[in-house]
Amino acid sequence: MLLGASLNKLFIGSLFLVIILSCSEKKIYYNFSDHVAPIIFSNCSSCHYKKGPAPFSMMKYSDVAKRAKMVAYVTKSGYMPPWPADANYSHFIGEKILSEDEKMILQEWYNQGCVAGDTSKLTSPLVLSKTKRNIGNPDLVLKMNNAFIIPGNNKDLFMVTKLPFELDSDTNIRLIEFVPDNKQLVHHLNAHLITYDNEKNSHLLDVKPIVNGDIHNDSTAFHQLNIPYEDGTFPKLQPSVSNYLPGVEALLYPDGIGGLRVNKQSALLIKDIHYGPTPIIQTDHSYFNIYFDKNPPTRQIGEFILGTQGISPVIPPLVIPPNQVKKFETETIIPEDISVLTINPHMHLIGKEFKAYAISPIGDSIPLIKIDNWNFRWQYFYTFPKMLHLPAGSLIKVEAIFDNTLNNLDNPHNPPEFVSGKTGSMKTTDEMLQFVVMFLPYQEGDEKISLE
Repeated sequence: MLLGASLNKLFIGSLFLVIILSCSEKKIYYNFSDHVAPIIFSNCSSCHYKKGPAPFSMMKYSDVAKRAKMVAYVTKSGYMPPWPADANYSHFIGEKILSEDEKMILQEWYNQGCVAGDTSKLTSPLVLSKTKRNIGNPDLVLKMNNAFIIPGNNKDLFMVTKLPFELDSDTNIRLIEFVPDNKQLVHHLNAHLITYDNEKNSHLLDVKPIVNGDIHNDSTAFHQLNIPYEDGTFPKLQPSVSNYLPGVEALLYPDGIGGLRVNKQSALLIKDIHYGPTPIIQTDHSYFNIYFDKNPPTRQIGEFILGTQGISPVIPPLVIPPNQVKKFETETIIPEDISVLTINPHMHLIGKEFKAYAISPIGDSIPLIKIDNWNFRWQYFYTFPKMLHLPAGSLIKVEAIFDNTLNNLDNPHNPPEFVSGKTGSMKTTDEMLQFVVMFLPYQEGDEKISLE
């Protein structure tokens, strides 16, 4: 009798265990509305929208479902979403990195047939720029009167132009944001601020709207663009008030950090805007959004560049013969304590790896950024979550690898050709090695200030 009862208990226990195991192994079915949309909208839709920088939209179920196989592949491989910096080395604001669970969900959703779920409860993702989300619409928009026609001659083009503006009175500016129109061809832009202390009668006169930077030197270009005063003297110029590279959004720091003071008569000098090669005639009508500020700037941002056209030489000289992989370095010692806000690595198509770090006077290593697979198309300005203090006497060092072989699928030449960066040329098919550092003079407590 006791044996029968024991067997009965054993049977019931085994059955209970089987039920538990079967429940625990129950397959999860994923749908777009509940599982996939939150991933796509948070990590992909900010670029993948109509007329956005990406080549197609990912704003609704049908957009994603018809590309589900590709989405599963590029996310599993880590190719998308694009975030070149190694998150195991250093962290920045706005990282777009999928977890292994998120990658698995996208894989399984595709394998299960791309079930839609209840899409009626979805809200379309906002695709406003970070600037508009945080401070609204601009106070002033500047653009050329007419779109610029890009000739289809398969050559890089470097153009210089001036966008004058006249305000009711001297004004504070919080941010100048560049908005590219032809996102496929605008490679980079550097804009500087001109302020006229004395009245210029012909300030708004459009003598020549845009000139070729490869043909004109600074003097002839500036006269063509009606920049000097009537007596031939030049106004004040504040460099690098707005910059652009592929993938970059305008840098909006917390109140009190950055900002500009402009006179009633001012202008943006675009020197230069770089258009990549194209075999067909295209147009571009990029523009600037300017946001005013009621408060004057309190902490001005500084900037220095290591490497090409910067304060430190590239060692050895930046020359990459055909069919070679070469390593280059550049370094500098900072003379004062600084608080680093944002950094920007820059190379062209031959670049493959980039690493920057600092070594403090007592020998501590401070990681800055590490990119193991350089992508010319995604050159972010990387902003630290909090200001990063580098003490005076710290060494900043950059190490980079360039691959001028056919193993580099971005190599613009087949067969590989001699590539140089010694002349400082900014052409896509030439090379550069730069590391841009944006900083403030250090103040006690800076390292606790959030930049988010």
